[in-house]
Amino acid sequence: MRIATLTSGGDCPGLNAVIRGIVRTANVEFGSTVVGYQDGWAGLMEDKRVQLYDDETIDRILLRGGTILGTGRLHPDKFKAGLDQIKRNLEAAEIDALIPIGGEGTLKGAKWLADNGVPIVGVPKTIDNDVNGTDYTFGFDTAVAVATDAIDRLHTTAESHNRVMIVEVMGRHVGWIALHAGMAGGAHYTVIPEFPFDINEICKKMERRFQMGEKYGIIVVAEGAEPKEGTLQFSEGEEDQFGHRTFTGMGQVIADEVHKRLGQDVRTTVLGHIQRGGTPTAFDRVLATRYGVRAARACHEEQFGKVVALHGERIEMITLQEAVGELKRVPERRYNTAQAVFG
Repeated sequence: MRIATLTSGGDCPGLNAVIRGIVRTANVEFGSTVVGYQDGWAGLMEDKRVQLYDDETIDRILLRGGTILGTGRLHPDKFKAGLDQIKRNLEAAEIDALIPIGGEGTLKGAKWLADNGVPIVGVPKTIDNDVNGTDYTFGFDTAVAVATDAIDRLHTTAESHNRVMIVEVMGRHVGWIALHAGMAGGAHYTVIPEFPFDINEICKKMERRFQMGEKYGIIVVAEGAEPKEGTLQFSEGEEDQFGHRTFTGMGQVIADEVHKRLGQDVRTTVLGHIQRGGTPTAFDRVLATRYGVRAARACHEEQFGKVVALHGERIEMITLQEAVGELKRVPERRYNTAQAVFG
């Protein structure tokens, strides 16, 4: 069998571990070969492929962040218009199965290809942990670890200067990173997209801290968080060419309001792409490797139109429809647990 793989969407710690798992499993267990398409879907359309060998180079990529294949985004209209070219390229390269590694957008593209006759096995990837049907996606643990380390460091400087520190983390539509990092880092308030925040409540929590003799406060803000309707003025972001909303800095909006109401010194730290980069954690390396191994085996079992997923301790197969039907959002019970330690 000849397998192809590609990485699409945002980069993510653990991508190289998946590639390594695919290549080594295909070669060692089945004697199959693996081709990598560079720069995501665009590379598949342009036939930018490289042979991936089970050698020292592949062995060592486990330790690296990012992706050796490169990544990118392709407008859905261009992607769909390129169906015939994609099929021609796969046929010319004698590809028997394609393993796209990516988040919700990539998996939607994979489902569309599968619906149009391309043999697909998907691998879910996103630091946001928002792919439905799987307990965790690789990259999430690394992003939370980075955010938690930043919060840990901000505790001491905030206390030294009697400040409120706002930490803005990634999370367009879901707040898993903010929720976990806020809880692990001992934040005094966390706001996430699933539940619009009340600025009055945030200010009361911070004011009470200073009244009780505390010298500082830490607030974690997911970038896609929004206030309750009519409670706070802010600039709405526009949409980019891929339909993604651009954000205008909700962390700073909250910081300005807290400073105005309480008179306290407030500073904002935006972690941004720091959460995406660097060496993956041990958890993410293991999960990503297991995903790659299972994806390669699924190709040889002809389990096409499916996605690997973590359920408890098991790596199982779900349908592409299950993976892309809806985003996995933070449930109210989980946010209620975090609220119990606010203030």
